Amino acid sequence: MARRTKADAQATRSSLLDAAEQLFQARGVSRTSLNDIALAAGTTRGAIYWHFKDKADLFNAMMERVTLPLEAPMARAGLAHGTNTLTQLRAALLDALHLIANDDQTRRVLQIATHKMEFTDELGDVQTRRLRTHNDCVAYNRAALERAFNEQQKAPPIALDTAALGLQIMVEGLVQHWLLNPQAFDLVHSGQAMLDTYLAGLGLHATHTPALENIKPKVPPAPAL
Repeated sequence: MARRTKADAQATRSSLLDAAEQLFQARGVSRTSLNDIALAAGTTRGAIYWHFKDKADLFNAMMERVTLPLEAPMARAGLAHGTNTLTQLRAALLDALHLIANDDQTRRVLQIATHKMEFTDELGDVQTRRLRTHNDCVAYNRAALERAFNEQQKAPPIALDTAALGLQIMVEGLVQHWLLNPQAFDLVHSGQAMLDTYLAGLGLHATHTPALENIKPKVPPAPAL
């Protein structure tokens, strides 16, 4: 019985997140109330507060359903000794772009986070989480670039902090622009060209990953906004 109750609670939580995702995309985050989400999920407002502290907590949980898979390539790449760090960094970033381009839910949630919300006082925790994630990515980039320069026995042409920040801003800007119109260009192939150009500008050259090089361009249908 306890197992079933836990399963039912998880099902309710998932239905609330699904409803929030659909309503946030259709109406925007600030124009969607917790009551709207409860009604769409076929439950009560009280059920929302059983699972989530407030709208920001619910929004962050919705984001985690897609950002955790996005972080997996980075986790797999790691910074293990005895490996080609730059090649792993490049592959991890391209894996993330490939997931964004090919997974409908990931694309939809990132569109909401990028173009369907404004940072009000109600969503202060969301902004805090976004800044923390950005800073974590910059720190990861810095560690990887530092290792790559050491492995290739080269000195960075600019400060490592600047190089790491520039890499992150390039990727974030590319994704944000693509989310405005996914039909405008192929995210993975354009991202690959930009990434290689950026790394070459730093004097770094990665060994290309055949599996990624052979990915055919995919232009997804325009999202229903």
